[in-house]
Amino acid sequence: MPTKATKNAETGKSLLIVESPSKVKTIAGYLGDAYEVESSMGHIRDLPQPSELPTDMKKGPYGKFAVDVEHGFDPYYVVNPDKKKKVTELRRKLKDADALYLATDGDREGEAIAWHLMQVLKPKVPVYRLTFPEITREAIERAFGQLRELDKDLVDAQETRRILDRLYGYEISPVLWRKVSSGLSAGRVQSVATRLVVQRERERMAFVSADYWDLTGTFARPEGQDAGRGFTARLSSLNSQRVATGRDFSDRGELKSARDGGMAHLDEVAATALAAGLQDAEFTVRSLETKPYTRRPAAPFTTSTLQQEAARKLRFTSRTTMRVAQRLYENGYITYMRTDSVALSDQAINAARRQAKELYGEDFVPGKPRVYSSKSKNAQEAHEAVRPAGDSFRTPSQVRSQLSVDEYKLYELIWKRTVASQMQDAKGSTATVRLGASASSAAGELSGADAEFSASGTVITFRGFLAAYEEGKDENPETTSGKGKDEDKRLPVMAEGDALDATDVSADGHTTTPPARYTEASLVKTLDELGIGRPSTYAATISTIMDRGYVQVRGSALIPSWLAFSVVRLLEDHFTDYVDYDFTAELEDDLDRIARGEEERVKWLTGFYFGDGQKEHGLKPIVEDLGEIDARAVNSIPITDEITLRVGKFGPYLEVAGTVDPETGEITDPVRANVPLDLAPDELDAAKAQELMEIGKADGRELGVDPDSGRMIVAKDGRYGPYVTELVPEPTQDELDAIPTEYYKNGNPKPKKIEKPKPRTASLFSSMKLQDVTLEDALKLLSLPRDLGADTDGETITVQNGRYGPYLKKGSDSRSIGSEDQIFTITLEEAKAIYSQPKQRGRQAAKPPLADLGADPITEKHMVIKDGRFGPYITDGETNVTVPRAESIEQMTNARASQLLAEKRAKGPAPKKTTTRARSTKTDTKSTTAPKSKTASKAKAGTKAKATTTRKASASKK
Repeated sequence: MPTKATKNAETGKSLLIVESPSKVKTIAGYLGDAYEVESSMGHIRDLPQPSELPTDMKKGPYGKFAVDVEHGFDPYYVVNPDKKKKVTELRRKLKDADALYLATDGDREGEAIAWHLMQVLKPKVPVYRLTFPEITREAIERAFGQLRELDKDLVDAQETRRILDRLYGYEISPVLWRKVSSGLSAGRVQSVATRLVVQRERERMAFVSADYWDLTGTFARPEGQDAGRGFTARLSSLNSQRVATGRDFSDRGELKSARDGGMAHLDEVAATALAAGLQDAEFTVRSLETKPYTRRPAAPFTTSTLQQEAARKLRFTSRTTMRVAQRLYENGYITYMRTDSVALSDQAINAARRQAKELYGEDFVPGKPRVYSSKSKNAQEAHEAVRPAGDSFRTPSQVRSQLSVDEYKLYELIWKRTVASQMQDAKGSTATVRLGASASSAAGELSGADAEFSASGTVITFRGFLAAYEEGKDENPETTSGKGKDEDKRLPVMAEGDALDATDVSADGHTTTPPARYTEASLVKTLDELGIGRPSTYAATISTIMDRGYVQVRGSALIPSWLAFSVVRLLEDHFTDYVDYDFTAELEDDLDRIARGEEERVKWLTGFYFGDGQKEHGLKPIVEDLGEIDARAVNSIPITDEITLRVGKFGPYLEVAGTVDPETGEITDPVRANVPLDLAPDELDAAKAQELMEIGKADGRELGVDPDSGRMIVAKDGRYGPYVTELVPEPTQDELDAIPTEYYKNGNPKPKKIEKPKPRTASLFSSMKLQDVTLEDALKLLSLPRDLGADTDGETITVQNGRYGPYLKKGSDSRSIGSEDQIFTITLEEAKAIYSQPKQRGRQAAKPPLADLGADPITEKHMVIKDGRFGPYITDGETNVTVPRAESIEQMTNARASQLLAEKRAKGPAPKKTTTRARSTKTDTKSTTAPKSKTASKAKAGTKAKATTTRKASASKK
């Protein structure tokens, strides 16, 4: 391991700091007792919220952003409240150390964390920077042989990104609060991602479908080799005109301009007639063409392609993929998972080739290693693809017992992709046959028409890399796959001029479909292709636009909310550049230039925020010159000429403007209708809007007076569906006068109030319509819950309707029943029979542990998963930690639960929120050079490395 600086007389230990506590135990095991390995638990400080600034700074230059934009964009950093205890601990351990090794991750963020540690800890011992691309003994030994200086350019790039995002969010978000809704946010990447999803939904809303028909048939040689072996062919041309398919229609449902002599567009009548005219036709082979087939393996995974493939093959969200990959990296199974590179190290190439040869044979490995190069000039990420860790790879079967289900699936995916990347091409041949005939008189007007069919098939003669891995493909999440490639399908033996028998010639109708909605995988792919943001942040970006209510998931499709339409419209109209795809990609390129030292941080930020008078307009001048923004127009979307959708404070609703009453001449009130929250924007067509407006017209309809209470019963259209309720009258003046007057201390009388009784309310059954519900129906609904009587144990059983359907209730024990109709027909005997059956797991059931995880290997306490008020959580009776949203209970392992509890214990109790922050002036970090001649052996390692100096890095405010 490393050559050491002068030893501390008492300990002789060096302090090595990594980001994650999960790495500590593994790395400490490799380094031995000569190193104290600690974790920073991620970032230790950040820009505070302006409200958290010290009182004397709130009105100064830092007051708006916690960044002084007038003086070099100087940031004001504070140690995070939950990291103060950790910082104190690191300072204490640094006092006893003879050297400090900063081993945070190798990307911009990791470099920035290392820099912040330098600024906060102020070490007086030699400092060394190193990174671990993988947590293995070999990688750690190599890292100590490649000690380097802190890269200030990477730090500047990360600091610029952080300040850029603060300026963007804090300038644009308040506009959204004022004009759309409070609590919204705008972001450099999240706003563009939201726009992509909204734009795709707009395309679907504007889409006009078109119908087209074609023919398929089954054909076979009547004699000779492969006689009777049928194959399917599709009509490709009619009278030398290509037959139109789905791709020949525009999104407006119009046939695109035909090329090569026109195009035949068949309707149902023509296609059916042609099929009849070809039933007994004499088909012959007109041409047969065979071409060699070669398919190359995909490059090893980058962060982006890993997220895409895990979504396609494993159905992982981006967040799940990154969390699982993080654990695999921290525990030494894969290399660093945040990378734009597809390159492999020499050790990895040799390991992949060696393993491919052992598992599949020498013929499956090319004579020379495959070398992949990345298109990105990115200076941020690691310099190697995501691959299995180590100089020799462990097969999935060798690590299966050590991993959770999700970890194993992802490791296997990475292992297969890496090994396959160093294997031979798949080879074979592709045959294309064209066959034709003339239609008989049964084809009517198409009698004598020349119909040509075609089919193709590929035969794989050498599987090559396909023996290990095949890349997935994006699918339309809302439709079943249509046509696929004819891979690995062999056509029967035939020759030009051969006669063929035709059977089952039939007409097939098709309708064009709108562009598929984005899935997480396809959105990640598009963002990556456009160069927007960093793949390592895509998971957080997608989570953010979901949490803000801009996007929801249906199946795997991403569906924008109407709120997202309003936000995107405002940004497109008034902040055009800041949601422009090219502009946002250029920002990322600029950050890369700063990371490479080609651009100066302050100069670039000045141009972005203030403008340069030429190319850059500047964010500040744009915000100051916005003018009047019509909030009503921003939140309005025409559905028909009369019906407009509006995005309101409580959600979207439809509105028809008031009209002039012909008798009185007065303008009537507008008619409004709620839009169901589960209705996708492209499903709100004119017919659906009219249907909802009919419900809206019935909103507030008086059904009559309840003869028992004397109160008016009305039908209402609520945000969560239609319901009936009673109107509770306001207190009369006599009732108010009867209340004694109370006075404030200043002698003024307090306003008199009467506690109004809560009105009875009941949701309509799913079979009922708001416009048709009667007073009788309403009174029956309001009579619920219905008392059925007492069970044998004396407890009363009631039946009622709930959010999740009809159910019985006895004390705290609830049981679902079959249908809403049973609410008024079920008898006490039937209810008793249901309660005599064993209780099924339900919302109101007793809550035993959801899972028993056994003893914690660290504390030896028993661990279980329980169902809490805010979701499932792991507990050992003393420490509780929420089960991460991306992880399922079924897949939670003993080791993972122990890790989560350990991380929670390491954080300690949540500290009280404070507003006072220490502030100090900027100082330069001094370089310290360790003597190159001094060496010392370390436990479990024998590598020696030269100590290096840490470059002077200007500190920022603490």
